Amino acid sequence: MSETKANRISLAQMRSGQKGRIVEINGGYGLACKLDALGIRTGKEITKISEQLVRGPVLLQQDRTQAAVGFGMASKVLVEITGED
Repeated sequence: MSETKANRISLAQMRSGQKGRIVEINGGYGLACKLDALGIRTGKEITKISEQLVRGPVLLQQDRTQAAVGFGMASKVLVEITGED
């Protein structure tokens, strides 16, 4: 496995304060459209702000915009970790 693939985790698995680049969305057209409406798309840099306990919503920041996505949606977004905040 290449080092790049080893750094890929889902948005749900990221720790608060971690930064990453979205590399893949593992969902259908409907999921991609919902995420795109929030500005969450492949190639975008994001920072995970926080998460709720027990599979709650995940809060993330992209540029100066914050968005919350459900745990299920966050589990389908693969991110390549680029650093810590």
